[in-house]
Amino acid sequence: MSTAPETPDETLPAHGARNVRLVIMSIALLLLLASLDQTIVSTALPTIVADLGGLDHLSWVVTAYILSSTVVAPLYGKLGDLYGRRNIVVISVTLFLVGSALCGVAYNMPFLILSRALQGFGGGGLFVLALSVIGDVIPPKDRGKIQGVFAGVFSISSVLGPLVGGWFVDHLSWHWIFYINIPFGIAAMLGFTAGFHPTGKRVTHAIDWWGAITLSVGLAALTLMTSLGGRTYPWQSPEIYGLGALTIIGLVSFVIIEARAKEPILPLSLFKMNVFTVTSIIGFIIGIAMFGAITFLPLYLQISRGISPTESGLAMIPMTVGILAASTFAGRYMTKTGKYWILPIIGMSVLIVGMYMLTHLQPDTTTAMFSLYIITVGFGMGCIFPVVTTAVQNTVPREQMGTATASGLLFRQVGGSLGVAVFGAIFAARMNDAMSGMGGGGGSAGGDFAMSPAMMQSLPDAVRQMIATAVVDSLHPIYWLAIGIAATGLVASFFLKEVRLTSRMSGLQE
Repeated sequence: MSTAPETPDETLPAHGARNVRLVIMSIALLLLLASLDQTIVSTALPTIVADLGGLDHLSWVVTAYILSSTVVAPLYGKLGDLYGRRNIVVISVTLFLVGSALCGVAYNMPFLILSRALQGFGGGGLFVLALSVIGDVIPPKDRGKIQGVFAGVFSISSVLGPLVGGWFVDHLSWHWIFYINIPFGIAAMLGFTAGFHPTGKRVTHAIDWWGAITLSVGLAALTLMTSLGGRTYPWQSPEIYGLGALTIIGLVSFVIIEARAKEPILPLSLFKMNVFTVTSIIGFIIGIAMFGAITFLPLYLQISRGISPTESGLAMIPMTVGILAASTFAGRYMTKTGKYWILPIIGMSVLIVGMYMLTHLQPDTTTAMFSLYIITVGFGMGCIFPVVTTAVQNTVPREQMGTATASGLLFRQVGGSLGVAVFGAIFAARMNDAMSGMGGGGGSAGGDFAMSPAMMQSLPDAVRQMIATAVVDSLHPIYWLAIGIAATGLVASFFLKEVRLTSRMSGLQE
């Protein structure tokens, strides 16, 4: 495997200070847009469903973006080495913006879901290419500060996403949560191309196309099976059996291909390392918890509690506060002690408590109590996030650090996409059953529930109360399931091997 030089400053292109700042600002803006699109739709989902219909497909508005961005992310780094990072950044941004434009003009749910997938194909590249571009323009000793800036961008996006999405729904329309990407994305791309000078260097890679294809097929089939099974199709139907068979064929083929690939997307040798294996399990579980909570809580706030999309975005801020506070605590603890084993145990325990609190949500739950519930969930997740990446980077050989980090992110993203699909299927099935029991009140024929906050306000008090109760009753099983999943993560955390953190640039072999 050919690799680019790691540290000598003379290999860096001659970028002036002004150009470097322009590149950093442009990349930060692109990262903000890409990360916003993982959360910005959450507060708009009730309105989108009411407008386009298709409660059964609600979770796919989120899942399509996460899944497509996850699958293509490992390829973008190698494509950037092979064809030039500036060229691949332009392609990535173009796909993202075209997808955004198509989302904005979507006229039904399938069209929106396909457009979100196209958006994800572009957005997935931005996450990976940003790290590579920094290596081209910033000397090694200064890269940590820039990574801190990018970490701040992700934190900001988790606050701004639900809030901005809610504001657009209230004051313009849900279409603008996608249109807004276009002017900012074009400006960022122009800034990047103006400030970034290509090195002209190319690194030859054996790109694992078949690995990417089989992984895509396996994950897509698994997500479709968990999303459609028991609702759109019976579990014993040929369609579900077919998706199950396709899942097995895709994932087994992926493992076989990865065992033989010259440069695999996911080197199987990493699983011989305790730290990588256990943190991948933990990351998968935390992805389920994170995206599950973020996606469905705005539905509770807007439909059951009856607050506006903007207010629901504000109500989600305590979760971010919990994540930031706990992440800061965890980071300082690891820096001071060089240890991390206890942190995921604390995080999973707190997460279980937070999810248990969410099983007690009611239409009349006070804002103070709701804030306590979600700040607890946020604190649990925040204790875990820094450990998953830091422990892996400290343990794997340096030449595998980038691959191992990307693979860890893949497990978290896959957990998120599957979690949203499963939770969405449970919610849709229970909600439609509840509405059918009410004679389809508030929904379309057959009980296909479709309700926006504005529509809720126009209903009689008695009907509003019935729908609000149906929403919380449909959400409770989601959080009971999340408790069981988090308990599995807690058990796994006890098996995490602690390799003392070092300040060396290279990792440690186990």
